[in-house]
Amino acid sequence: MIKDTKNLSEAYGHSSETFKSIFDEIGKVVVGQKEAVTQILIAILCDGHALIESNPGLGKTLTVNTLSQILDLKFNRIQCTPDLMPSDITGTYVVEERGGSKEFRFEPGPVFSNIVLADEINRASPKTQSALLESMQEKQVTVGNKTYALERPFMVLGTQNPIEMEGTFPLPEAQLDRFLLKINLDYPSYEEESQIVERYTGNVKPSVNRVMTRDTLLELQTLVRDVPISDDLKSRAIKIVKRTREDKEFIEYGASPRASIGLILAAKARALIHGRNFVSEEDIQEMAYPVLRHRIMLNFESQRKGVTHDRVIEGILKHAKHLS
Repeated sequence: MIKDTKNLSEAYGHSSETFKSIFDEIGKVVVGQKEAVTQILIAILCDGHALIESNPGLGKTLTVNTLSQILDLKFNRIQCTPDLMPSDITGTYVVEERGGSKEFRFEPGPVFSNIVLADEINRASPKTQSALLESMQEKQVTVGNKTYALERPFMVLGTQNPIEMEGTFPLPEAQLDRFLLKINLDYPSYEEESQIVERYTGNVKPSVNRVMTRDTLLELQTLVRDVPISDDLKSRAIKIVKRTREDKEFIEYGASPRASIGLILAAKARALIHGRNFVSEEDIQEMAYPVLRHRIMLNFESQRKGVTHDRVIEGILKHAKHLS
């Protein structure tokens, strides 16, 4: 346990071994996707939420479910559809008869979990999407006139399918901003797909072992905030976010200060996962993409030219490096 270590150096070393065990275990089930798994872990360590965008069949549910088993966390999956009601997520009161009298009892919804996978979140109605806002921001749910606290740690992972936009309700910018990261999943390589086929066409089903407890994870969330970052790198992170508001060539609207907080916090978590007790320039560079790609709105000119969010972020990073 981290709280039993004598100093921060020992804590960082212990956490490095823990993360190696996590990747070893998840590798038994999930082939490839190490960067995506790392970013999901970063979101968990930052006590944040993540939006995953990928084509169907790339193992989003399998990855998240496997990770929840390794981290000893409760996992619930919600299949979002246009007819999904807010009470289907948060829960509702049901009437029970006891001793000849009727009583109201609260029946918790699937949001009462540690990791909630909102599959195809953009297919849910705006009213249902907004039902997740309080749980994501306040870590609580209000039903009627009573508020229920959610068990910590708590994380919402929303998924989106980029190739089928018919019948969807795009998330508004205010709700997108509540996701710490936007993670892109790519198709596997030929070698990885060969491993997937070999692994899942046999009779032996892969399984994983638990690596840590919830208490240990909560301690790691505290340790992340203690990872040192130099004033120069902190200033660089802020300049990167500020540049998104100044670049009018491709960007209509830039990122809020929440992006600066998220970028520095995510960089700290990445450093911890890689076994370092300090934030490096590489951490800032790598985390700028998932932190910013859903927080900047591209203008018509960039859409006309086919410029992607990641390409714009790449230009911003080069500009910020030139300034520093």
